[in-house]
Amino acid sequence: MNIRRVSFDHPDAVKLNDQVQAEYAARYGDDGDATHMDPAHFEPPNGAYLIAYDESDVPVATGGWRVRDANEEGNRDGDAEVKRMYVIEQARGRGLARRILAALEEDARAAGRVRMVLETGDKQPEAIALYTSSGYEPCEKFGYYRHHEASRCFAKTL
Repeated sequence: MNIRRVSFDHPDAVKLNDQVQAEYAARYGDDGDATHMDPAHFEPPNGAYLIAYDESDVPVATGGWRVRDANEEGNRDGDAEVKRMYVIEQARGRGLARRILAALEEDARAAGRVRMVLETGDKQPEAIALYTSSGYEPCEKFGYYRHHEASRCFAKTL
């Protein structure tokens, strides 16, 4: 497995983002995650976007982080927000999400971020299990979905 830093608008990132959006739509019965994201959000030193490639150079997993300092959506100074964690169905169960998450945490820590935060939903039990087993704890709701009942927010000190 080869994990590479790419831009959020890289063709492989766009392809995987379309797949994760389709999964969100299937699970929640809507159009996917409506959170505003810009490719610039994931450019160093204010973020990173990673893709894991298999032995055949096929993109199989992705995730990113972006700076989220204190704002009207409930973030705090020093936050790094995890976005678009996803593993294609054929590659699940191999620890790829855990590897991506660890790489994101390391990168955010190196960039001076002090807390990693993320938002997921109650129809994503696999994601919740990954985050809680990786040291994340429930936190106050933040972000675009902070007022939605299905929203679940987690944080981990870096």
